[in-house]
Amino acid sequence: MSELNKSMGLGTRSRHLASSKARIRTSSLKIQRLRENALAYTFLAPSLILFAVFMFYPMLKSVYLSLHSTDPAGNVAAYVGLDNFAVLFSSGQFLQGIKVTLLFALLTVPAGILLALVLAALTHSKLRGMRIFQFAFSLPMVLSVGSSAVIWKFLFHPTLGMFNYVLSLLHINPVPWLTSPDWALLSVAIMTIWMNLGFNYIILSSGLQGIPDDMYESAKMDGAGPLITFWRISMPLLSPTIFFVTVVSIIGAFQSFAQINILTKGGPVNSTNVFVYSIYQEAFVNFRFGTGSAQAIVLFVVILLLTMIQFKWVERKVHYQ
Repeated sequence: MSELNKSMGLGTRSRHLASSKARIRTSSLKIQRLRENALAYTFLAPSLILFAVFMFYPMLKSVYLSLHSTDPAGNVAAYVGLDNFAVLFSSGQFLQGIKVTLLFALLTVPAGILLALVLAALTHSKLRGMRIFQFAFSLPMVLSVGSSAVIWKFLFHPTLGMFNYVLSLLHINPVPWLTSPDWALLSVAIMTIWMNLGFNYIILSSGLQGIPDDMYESAKMDGAGPLITFWRISMPLLSPTIFFVTVVSIIGAFQSFAQINILTKGGPVNSTNVFVYSIYQEAFVNFRFGTGSAQAIVLFVVILLLTMIQFKWVERKVHYQ
């Protein structure tokens, strides 16, 4: 009987010892996990602080201001609810700004991507001298928006500009590039296409370089010509890159401001008064921060919806390797 009690006692002690070891192991794993999480958040803290200060706080502040009316100093005067949004959608100028922005995106995004794609395809070879063309086509990316806009403003000058000078040599009447409502938006679109050419070209050229050469060699052995090879091989494999460039270009078109401000200031006759420039005028020229913030919220929703639509339907056409 005593031997049985001893064996039962030893068994109980071993179970207690095993359970205590398991608790110690679990607590040590928890401590290790907490240390790893603390280290991770320590490294993430600078980025999180920057995001909180320069992104999340302004976004929440814009939502707050969009529901209030403000005085010229930017101080909240009264709660108005959704009245600012009602005023916007009943304003003809705001609706005109939406139309101008959509037309601007239609003018710049397809043409910019197509031009960059053609140039990337033409320079995607190992011929001597291609490096010079690749450098030249990438050069617009080096210049800032302000510098590019100032250069093109001189080119578009009605009397001293290079474009009208070339037209005069061809005995063609000068074009009012930036002073006519019929030409102003097209002129800004041409400048924007050139300005975005460097980025689009670099991204698309990198995508072409990522396609294996043996696929081209196999197509060549099967008798496929350059056009069929590009359409049947390059385009499907390049579709993720084209999709990325399309999304970024559309977002950039809806956020265009600097070139509009320098070249036309929204004119003439509001023909280039795009979304972001309208927000700038409403908030920082007319000092109506409530309606300006409401426009910013609408812009955010529009860009979000367009991006979601692209990822929902357009991405189905993308062929991932």
